[in-house]
Amino acid sequence: MARFSVIAVFAGVSLVASGVAFAQRGGGDWTTIGYDTQRSSWVRSDAKISSETMRKPGFQLVWKVKLNNEARQLNSLTPAALLDFYIGYRGFRSLGFVGGSSDTLIAIDTDLARIEWEKKFSSGSRSAATIPCPGGMTSSVTRPSTTAYPSAVATRGFGRGGPAKSGVGEPFEGAVTLKDPPVRFGPPPPAPAAPGRRTAAPANPFARTVQYVHAVTSDGHFHSLYVSNGDEPNPPVPFLPANAHAQGLSVFDNVAYVVTVNGCGGVANGVWALDLASKRVTQWKSGADNVAGSAGPAAGPDGTLYVAAGNRLVALEPGTLKQKASYKAGQVFTSSPVVFEFKGKDLIAAATSDGQIHLLDAATLGGETPLFKTPAYSGADFAAGALASWQDAGGTRWVLAPASGAIAAWKIVERNNVPVLEPGWVSREMISPLPPAIVNGVVFAVSSGEFRTNDARMSAAERARRSSRAVLYALDAATGKELWNSGDVIASFVHSGGLSAGGGRVYVGGHDGTQYAFSFPMEH
Repeated sequence: MARFSVIAVFAGVSLVASGVAFAQRGGGDWTTIGYDTQRSSWVRSDAKISSETMRKPGFQLVWKVKLNNEARQLNSLTPAALLDFYIGYRGFRSLGFVGGSSDTLIAIDTDLARIEWEKKFSSGSRSAATIPCPGGMTSSVTRPSTTAYPSAVATRGFGRGGPAKSGVGEPFEGAVTLKDPPVRFGPPPPAPAAPGRRTAAPANPFARTVQYVHAVTSDGHFHSLYVSNGDEPNPPVPFLPANAHAQGLSVFDNVAYVVTVNGCGGVANGVWALDLASKRVTQWKSGADNVAGSAGPAAGPDGTLYVAAGNRLVALEPGTLKQKASYKAGQVFTSSPVVFEFKGKDLIAAATSDGQIHLLDAATLGGETPLFKTPAYSGADFAAGALASWQDAGGTRWVLAPASGAIAAWKIVERNNVPVLEPGWVSREMISPLPPAIVNGVVFAVSSGEFRTNDARMSAAERARRSSRAVLYALDAATGKELWNSGDVIASFVHSGGLSAGGGRVYVGGHDGTQYAFSFPMEH
């Protein structure tokens, strides 16, 4: 017993000595909007969630927290960036980082549903707010990411998946044998990397490294805060002009990227890059075209950025933002691109306003002819916002989109050695669905309840009044069949607080400032 105490004290001292800046990182965290820099929204494996477990009772609301945030127009909370396994001077934590429209960044202990820390930033000049230009913090927050495709090897999360048990066992039964639970519906092992292609190394959860969470505030400054306590060790860096409408912040290879839309604050639309070492800012302007989608630029495994603006899908060099190639569609794009691997090739998909999904080869991007484009899904405006993509255990690649009142799924097949999109399934009806997320063979989709209209004269207050409660759905990713729904648990509609997931939980942020977490309850 005395020996155990000495070891425990030594371990505690070691953790404290590591300082507030140091943390350990688990693999597979939802670090940025769309999960990864490719914007796939695909969590490869999960110790709790699968299509089999979702068919059984138990998945439910596990907590909700009302955050200190004031909605601006329709904007409220951003999707949470996650750090599922963290060790710092306060011990073990699972953390979620949520941006608030009132220039607030909030860290939540996602195990205990407790505010870990909160940082209120001083806002810049407050211009007149409108729905297209609401002001405040408009982009989601992010943690540093990599452009390598996430590892397809299924791994067990560090979260606690069941009741605590003794390692000694009951009297006369001997010791308990520990073994990993089976992981179902995990994708096949990754193929060897092609020349020039990055692959994600398996994460070392005990690697000593400084961990930051990043945000862009309404005054245009870029902030880097310690995940442990929200301290900002260095002054914020000027990045954008004040009152820009920023979207899709991501950080990789020590460069921050974000897009600006709607010409807010007189800021030109386009892509911005901030070199975190030199503090140099670079911009690619999209001219009169608005940048499409809600997830910002997607990155290929070599760091190339893909952005849709007007009827163009453009490839930009990382860092310099020099244009490498451009594809011209017949219609205006309405989604951010998604990048994924298919049989050794890097493919890109994006949606246009006529309800078509355009499929492109990153290696031959250019001109006006795609690899394939689907027939128009509907005659209504196809404002997809963002797409999602995943690969099933059999190796079939899927692309999903929030369509007109439903989630639609296509699978990629080859015809004459050319990849094409073939209709897969269409979900049940939903009200203004948001881009879905895929967790270990389960599609999570939000029927946002938002009342959408093309009437620019209708105020945000009136649109909010006409909106209804959001509902979270779980669907079988192979068939679209409904497995579960949240009923009337979510009290408001959802506009900017889209999905994130990890560690056995799915997170949704409501317009009323309430953050929700759904999971299988953990016995204590």
